[in-house]
Amino acid sequence: MSLHIAPHERPYLPRGVRLMRDKLRDQTVLLAPEKAVALDMVGEAILTRVNGVNSLDEIVTDLAQTYNAPRDQIAGDVQRFLQGLRARIFLRVHP
Repeated sequence: MSLHIAPHERPYLPRGVRLMRDKLRDQTVLLAPEKAVALDMVGEAILTRVNGVNSLDEIVTDLAQTYNAPRDQIAGDVQRFLQGLRARIFLRVHP
């Protein structure tokens, strides 16, 4: 299975994986069964747009517009981040 996510694919968090705000540490974490991943501001910005409805292309466009950043750079960063989560089975995609 390729970990690459095509622009038209719609990433989503599978059952049992969710974002949660850790109030004690004042940061957002990605929770999965028996696992937790602390997110930085970039990871949080990406994952708050991952909903199974928005395509990868739509997520990248929104981030580039929101942060007034070069789209190509955002696309590469988002692709690498989501591929890493997909490799760890924290993320899946709809075609």
